[in-house]
Amino acid sequence: MKVINDLFDYENYKIVQDNQGFKFSLDSILLAEFTKLNKDDKVLDLCTGNAAVPLILSYYFPNSIVGFEIQETIYNLGVESVILNHKEEQIQLINDDIKNIKNYFPGNNFDVLVANPPYFKFQEDSYINEDKKKAIARHEIFLNIENIFQIAKTMLKNNGTLYLVHLPSRLEEIFNCCEKYKITVKELQFVYTKETECATIVLIKCVKNARKTLKVNPPLYVKRMVSYKNCFRG
Repeated sequence: MKVINDLFDYENYKIVQDNQGFKFSLDSILLAEFTKLNKDDKVLDLCTGNAAVPLILSYYFPNSIVGFEIQETIYNLGVESVILNHKEEQIQLINDDIKNIKNYFPGNNFDVLVANPPYFKFQEDSYINEDKKKAIARHEIFLNIENIFQIAKTMLKNNGTLYLVHLPSRLEEIFNCCEKYKITVKELQFVYTKETECATIVLIKCVKNARKTLKVNPPLYVKRMVSYKNCFRG
């Protein structure tokens, strides 16, 4: 069932969701809060879903944002969300496989790329959700880690920035792709649900063709659903 919810605690922002299917996650909030934009940065959002990340970014910044979503039903939720929040002039959503992006934009076109991609590898014997929408959102059926870095290498301008949220267990693959595509990890933020447990997700900032200097931020503990607004903004 389609419902309209508050977009967390972003004042006057709403989001259209499928109450029995796809909903945006805390990962989207943390990724958007982690992302920093300069005045004229042009932004590309991969796996945009129902446009949670573009909408949160638009709460803070006036920048132009393009979001790609491969699933039509989820894309339609995103379009409704953009219209509901009167962000049509700022946010453009495209319903297509992000690997077809060259059909829409030339290379070296974006300053910032943001990605909350599927986390889990997909193989023929993988156990996946019977709900196709959830399976595509969670498993690398159409997009994997290397695809993200291929797109970043092609579409980011020199010194452009990639912001990514993923599982700590996939960091070795991410670092290997950074080396292969000359995209340097500049900042890591590990996120924990409890102080006594391992990190559940990691937020990553990378820069295309940058010098190798890495900052690891203090741990972020997510113990309960409190406001995450400004958690990375001073």
